[in-house]
Amino acid sequence: MTQPPHDEPTASSPEQLQEQVERTRQELGETVEELAVKTDVKARTQEKATAVKKQVGVLTEQAGAKAAELTGQVKVKAAEATHLVQDKLPDPVKDKATAAAEQVKAKAGQAGQVWQDKAPEPVRAKAQQGARAARANRTVLIAVGSVAVAAWLLRRGRR
Repeated sequence: MTQPPHDEPTASSPEQLQEQVERTRQELGETVEELAVKTDVKARTQEKATAVKKQVGVLTEQAGAKAAELTGQVKVKAAEATHLVQDKLPDPVKDKATAAAEQVKAKAGQAGQVWQDKAPEPVRAKAQQGARAARANRTVLIAVGSVAVAAWLLRRGRR
């Protein structure tokens, strides 16, 4: 009924037949093990998840490094722009900007006191968090503010 495999000759003795049977069993066992590994979805999913986590970690580190690099570049450019603007501004404009900054600082102090007296605690906490972020990026904010004030004053002077 069954035919021997085409690549193996038929056994001529019971010992040879026994050897063929053992070899076939061993090959079949190996094949079953390979199939079991391939069909173990949970293990394969975990392996894939681990690989993806590693890749995400690497990409996160790269993105953080790139962000830090770009932040440094922006700070340098902002400082350069601030110096350029300050060097080109006439003294009367600088004096007006300084006076305006002092007035703003005084008004901010008054507003801050009113804020402390009347604002709810959750709102004050969020505002303090924003103030910390602004202090951390002070150079950029000063540069942008200086450029904005200078542009406003120059535009105002042309009218």
